[in-house]
Order: sequence, then C-alpha cells, then structure tokens
Amino acid sequence: MSTARALHETLNAFILDEAGATSIEYGLLAAGMATAVISAFSSLSDALQQGFQGIGMLINPPMTAGASMAP
Repeated sequence: MSTARALHETLNAFILDEAGATSIEYGLLAAGMATAVISAFSSLSDALQQGFQGIGMLINPPMTAGASMAP
C-alpha cells in the first residue's frame, strides 16, 4: 500500500468517525445556555440591585440624626 493511499484512508476514517460528536454538541449547548443566563442577569441587574437594596433597608434601616443605638 502506498503512503498516499494510507494517508487517504486514515483521513477518511477520521472524517467519518463520530465518536466525539455528542460531547461537542453538549459543550455547544452548555455554552449557549451560559450565554443566555449571563445576558438575562445583565438585563435584570438594575432590578436585582434595587430589590436587594430594598430588602437591606427593611432589615437594617439607616439611622436618623439624633437616634441612639440602644439595645
């Protein structure tokens, strides 16, 4: 068998092999989901920040002038 024929058969076998296709598809799916989550959190960041600040104000309201820290 000539070297060119052996190279052709090796490349053909590599092209037709689908053994790693599923893992690549899962990787692409995970990358797409991560992109969607990041963009969702980016668009909701102001609302989330205001919500957490509101909760923080309910838990620990700011002290007014002249108020004491009595237990």
